[in-house]
Amino acid sequence: MSLRVLHISDLHLDVPLEELSAPRWVPKRILGGLNLRLNRSRHFRGVREKIQDLERFRLEHGIDLVLCTGDYTVLGTESELAAARAAIAPLLNAPQGFVTVPGNHDVYVEDSVGRFERHFGGLLETDWPEYRVDGVWPIVRMIGDTIAVVAVNSARPNPQPWRSSGRIPEAQLTALSAILDDPRLAGRFVFVLTHYAPRLANGKPDRFTHGLLNANDLLRIVAPLERGAVLHGHVHRCYRVRVPGVAPTLVGAGSSTQSGREGLWVFDVSPGEVTLTRGGFVDGRYAIVGEPERIA
Repeated sequence: MSLRVLHISDLHLDVPLEELSAPRWVPKRILGGLNLRLNRSRHFRGVREKIQDLERFRLEHGIDLVLCTGDYTVLGTESELAAARAAIAPLLNAPQGFVTVPGNHDVYVEDSVGRFERHFGGLLETDWPEYRVDGVWPIVRMIGDTIAVVAVNSARPNPQPWRSSGRIPEAQLTALSAILDDPRLAGRFVFVLTHYAPRLANGKPDRFTHGLLNANDLLRIVAPLERGAVLHGHVHRCYRVRVPGVAPTLVGAGSSTQSGREGLWVFDVSPGEVTLTRGGFVDGRYAIVGEPERIA
């Protein structure tokens, strides 16, 4: 059976500051709020309408499964997460469901910890609970007879204003290695989801203050995965890159809603072939903008 998969990321829902429900204004959130007011908000106008158009795109293009690699919010507040969960509700009607991870903005500072799991808990179920080692993580979803999705959480609070780096906990990496060796994955195309980019579009690591600190460990674990892709967001550029010695393609959706940079990917997965096609935002609506590329 052939399945069509949509990859989106970094929606950054546009909730006005005055609508936030009494957040703790720690220094990083104060600076983030000022940046939102003075700069970021003009790059993320009309996000709710764009999410609605993603649902139109899903229906028109026969999307079976939606994968989102985090950053639904800007400041990681209760109000933003509640609004984001409500905004994506139509996308949850994809026939094979919706799988996601949090981004660094969703776990912005210490008081954000646990909020994502509370608001998105119904989307964080796993088919293989025996591999859970860190709350709900990792998540494993078996989709039909052709796909498996394995999600690990690389987001963590960064209270320092100059840092937005991430790390996948060692226990999750150990579990991921065991999952990828599990014979039940045989013959399936495996999507590995995390928020942070293991590599930039030029194939180089991201900088220490912004990137995935143990990216090399993740790449070592996924390197033998011949039928698979590593999906991420965080870097607001839509790209895919191959890393020497690493079998799966690294695929970043960038931000699916940032004005002028809107990106998404569509995978067509069948037992004999997997293709990847780029999408974007053209004339006020999401559309396919690239040609299919075979990746497996």
